[in-house]
Amino acid sequence: MDRPRLMGILNVTPDSFSDGAQHEGVEGAVRHALTMTSDGADIIDIGGESTRPGAQTVSLDEEINRVVPTIAALSSQCPLPISIDTRKSGVATAAVNAGARLVNDVSGFTYDPALAPYCARQGVPVCVMHAQGDPQTMQDDPSYDDVLLDVYDFLASQVTMLEAQGIPRAQIIVDPGIGFGKTLDHNLTLLRDIAL
Repeated sequence: MDRPRLMGILNVTPDSFSDGAQHEGVEGAVRHALTMTSDGADIIDIGGESTRPGAQTVSLDEEINRVVPTIAALSSQCPLPISIDTRKSGVATAAVNAGARLVNDVSGFTYDPALAPYCARQGVPVCVMHAQGDPQTMQDDPSYDDVLLDVYDFLASQVTMLEAQGIPRAQIIVDPGIGFGKTLDHNLTLLRDIAL
């Protein structure tokens, strides 16, 4: 990679901490994604389940109903790869069928044991993120022995697992999960020493 890649985040949820309920319907979501494309995004990441601290899990059907219409509409209008932000294999399946080309799992492939094998079978690149706990509890006093090494060890272990499932290393992106189950000091340590 010759430069960092920018991921434009499009949350089609009513309760996201960044842009929940800001995009009216599929047309508004597509319009926003196309704006991010013209602003320089390299990937458009679409999520239908909020991962803000304290967020509640939504049903499989609800998450599919939130993301699939937007992915289907956007995939015919946007030249960029579309990523589905989900922890659920059923959502990933519906999203990939609608045009998503990458699976971004904020649970680091720990929530749904069927998700990694699905991605391997489909040959879909993945993003594995570190988060301590789940959205409901992740900010309830997060603690680490050594945040840098703990996050590194988790991600290294998950990369090994994903490779064992059949996903090539070149198709695995790692995300230290800034802001997910971490204090401000943890986040700053990760940002400062990310080159570990």
